[in-house]
Amino acid sequence: MLSRIAESLFWIGRYIERSDGTARILDVHLQLLLEDPWTPEDLACRSLLSVMGSSAPEDRPLTRQDVLALLAVDRTHPASIAYSLGAARENARRAREIVSTELWESLNTTRARMPRRVSSEKVHEFFGWVRERAALAVGIVDSSTSRDEAWLFFTLGRSLERADMTARLLATRALTEASGPSWTTILRSCGAYEAYLRTYRGLPSARNAAEFLLLDRLFPRSVIFAVTRAEECLRQLEPRSERAGVSDQAQRLLGRIRSQLEYRPIVEILDDLPHQMDAVQEVTSAASEAIRRRYFPVAPAPSWTEED
Repeated sequence: MLSRIAESLFWIGRYIERSDGTARILDVHLQLLLEDPWTPEDLACRSLLSVMGSSAPEDRPLTRQDVLALLAVDRTHPASIAYSLGAARENARRAREIVSTELWESLNTTRARMPRRVSSEKVHEFFGWVRERAALAVGIVDSSTSRDEAWLFFTLGRSLERADMTARLLATRALTEASGPSWTTILRSCGAYEAYLRTYRGLPSARNAAEFLLLDRLFPRSVIFAVTRAEECLRQLEPRSERAGVSDQAQRLLGRIRSQLEYRPIVEILDDLPHQMDAVQEVTSAASEAIRRRYFPVAPAPSWTEED
């Protein structure tokens, strides 16, 4: 497979998952601002932008409309839903010879129907629409793509982004402990509430909910599940030939963070939750960079010089 095609498929997976994860995080926190009038809106909005890796203007207080404009419908901001959907469509256009017609039409339609502004009363409806469109695109790939290199690169991108997004959502739990989202709210935002109840058979507690979203090996949105899936994709892309150790940098990074989470008591992780989630985000970023260097080399642009 050409490296440019592999790179496009990798980023299609990442951008689709990023739009879905951003919609879930924003839906939870903007709804909390509406329900709790005592929450300091400016502090909550700045904390949310910080978790999403975005800077905020310092010259004026922030409102939920500012966050919505920046992280939802701004087509130029790299962390926004609109940018992610547009970038997924653009990468699909570059890999058109590999991408199925159904996936191309789905991404193209989603990008065309992306609104330029969202009214306050339709915010929840908009986030639901984003989640549905992301689920449609992923379902098309899972149901109609051979489990070859194309599917592996797409799934690798999705898995890394999902681990990153779940870590960001968990990090928001510790931003403003008094007015932050409850564990029930976080589980619902991940679509994990019913699965949690079937597993633990009781109301969510901090320990059990964190353990479920971090360490459950069977729930597809847990950090461990996503990291393990990414490791499996890397192993299938390049079967191990060396007799000792692992030479691939991305696999080493992912294996290390997986071991740190799996073999550390959940109580210790909870006590240091923001730092641990920052570590997960740093690893996914470093692993993505290692994958780029390994599989997506960029040829230097030719330089023309005059002959003597």
